[in-house]
Amino acid sequence: MSIDRRSLVRALAATTMVAGTGLAGAGRTLARARPATVGPPNILFIMADDLGYADLSLTGSHHIKTPAIDSIGRDGIAVRQGYSSTPICSPTRTALLTGCYAQRFAVGLEEPVAANAPPDLGPPLDRPTIASVLRARGYHTKLIGKWHLGEPGKHGPLQHGYDEFFGIVEGAADYFRHHMVFGNKEVGIGLTRDDKGIEAGGYLTDMFGDEAVKTIEAASDKPFFISLHFNAPHWPWEGREDAAAAATIGTSTHLGGGNLAKYREMVEIMDQNVARVLAALKKAGKADNTIVVFTSDNGGERFSETWPFTGQKGEVLEGGIRVPLLLRWPAQIAAGGSTGQVMASMDFLPTLLAMAGGNATSAGRFDGMDFSAQLLGKAAPVERTLFWRFNAGSQAAVRKGDWKYVKLGGKEHLFNLAEDERERAERGLAEPKRLLEMRALWDRWNAEMLPYRVDGYSENVKSAYPDRY
Repeated sequence: MSIDRRSLVRALAATTMVAGTGLAGAGRTLARARPATVGPPNILFIMADDLGYADLSLTGSHHIKTPAIDSIGRDGIAVRQGYSSTPICSPTRTALLTGCYAQRFAVGLEEPVAANAPPDLGPPLDRPTIASVLRARGYHTKLIGKWHLGEPGKHGPLQHGYDEFFGIVEGAADYFRHHMVFGNKEVGIGLTRDDKGIEAGGYLTDMFGDEAVKTIEAASDKPFFISLHFNAPHWPWEGREDAAAAATIGTSTHLGGGNLAKYREMVEIMDQNVARVLAALKKAGKADNTIVVFTSDNGGERFSETWPFTGQKGEVLEGGIRVPLLLRWPAQIAAGGSTGQVMASMDFLPTLLAMAGGNATSAGRFDGMDFSAQLLGKAAPVERTLFWRFNAGSQAAVRKGDWKYVKLGGKEHLFNLAEDERERAERGLAEPKRLLEMRALWDRWNAEMLPYRVDGYSENVKSAYPDRY
């Protein structure tokens, strides 16, 4: 299925109008609730890895075609002001899992968690998680894909609310060797089922799609929560036909590798697998009462498009934290809607819990907010204040309403995102009082978070990524 250019321009213009007028003029969500469906909804949460905001054809890619992923937004709603809770992978996954700022936890200070991290590093075992609160409501919970939050058996998915796990433990893996590779040595646990490493053949993106399809086909009447966390299009840049080349790569990052064509291929393979999973939902008769979410763990890397935003993964500029966010629930959300609501990764726990009939207030204490009413079209957008920090605090940002304070490269900035979402029109000199107020707001938040180590990063991160530090 394809989207013609004229329809795409009209769709993008509509969502841009909602976001560009700012929160005060955003109006109500365009999606309209339908009559309730009997029984709790299934939930399929799909997350890409390092996908830039404009890497979907729906969000403006110049060369990538993603009809299946686009259909989630077309058949539901597009949240143009969706954010990752941090500009890098494992801290964002910490926020998604716990419903809290990652910086509240030691594991969330690792930017990112290294392949040789201590075995006792992971989210607190006594914390409710997005999986555990849904399991408590009778859901079967399964994570397929990337984990990157600790070692199975001690801090794997099964120790944090998931009934099943099939995927990779570390932050990346060769798509054929299923391990990270440094100095031509495979490191870490790699491909894992539940708590044990396994050996299997195949291209990882297809393997994760296969597992999701099988899980849906085998599902009973019990509602399911499937976290489908693709590692695509994260490095190494390999397509389906690159098995021979993968065997010769000495280091997974292979900084001299990749190109736009290979990146396009990887994203389009992911889209093909999303199409298979959506088809499995339809064949099983579960599509109407399944909430499907698609997003990314942070902004894109060097082959990504982030237009109209500047910045990329590892930066608190919009391009590093603004991510695609699409959601559909045919039984409850009319197709073709959009919302100006600002929301981030940690908001999914209370939001999806509410959609499943639960209540976050009784489940625990979270920084995330319940935006189910906004997504269901039952309430207008509300003002959201969000905070970011990165690189031992050398990068800082806070968004409050339409205003954003940024500290980057030793300099402070103030932007009005409603007027300048590209973060180029410096407003700090014209509004010094507002800049100081925003800085003070960030300082108060930062004082509540765990401090970084003196050196800024754990030695495990430094040793695993020597080319970065």
